[in-house]
Amino acid sequence: MLTYVDDILITGNSTTAIQSLITELSKHFGLKNIGRLHYFLGVEAHWRSDGGLHLSQKKYIHDLLHKANMVSSKPQPTPMLSTSRLTKDATTSFDDPSLYRSVVGSLQYLFITHPELAYSVNRVCQFMHNPQHHHWKAVKRILRYLAGTSTHGLQLRRSSHLSQCLCRC
Repeated sequence: MLTYVDDILITGNSTTAIQSLITELSKHFGLKNIGRLHYFLGVEAHWRSDGGLHLSQKKYIHDLLHKANMVSSKPQPTPMLSTSRLTKDATTSFDDPSLYRSVVGSLQYLFITHPELAYSVNRVCQFMHNPQHHHWKAVKRILRYLAGTSTHGLQLRRSSHLSQCLCRC
């Protein structure tokens, strides 16, 4: 069971146990079972015909691109060039450090469906205290990568040993 403020996500391998938990919780709290998961905390869930699940953050990425004024940016094939050298004193300070911190902080939340961002986002996080123009350029590269991969995500396959029911209350 995952709970965030007034949203609850319940999963398990026994539909009976899940239903029993929902019934017990509704005795003490006002619950509304809104059925299968479709959207939860910025993560979109798309059910496949084979019972699998595709998790993505397309809307979250679009909102992030909008925040950075990069909605119509040209997509890049990788989040960072292998030759990128980020150092602490290579260029002048970035004009809007709060924008840098906000965007980089938002990028961290994308690890849920884009684990391939871990290295590049970790690199730009190291310069939150004093972001410079070349750091922002690296962040923009990550954003351009996301512009081309916004529908990518995690594919979960149904298994007899894993969850058979995922519902949101």
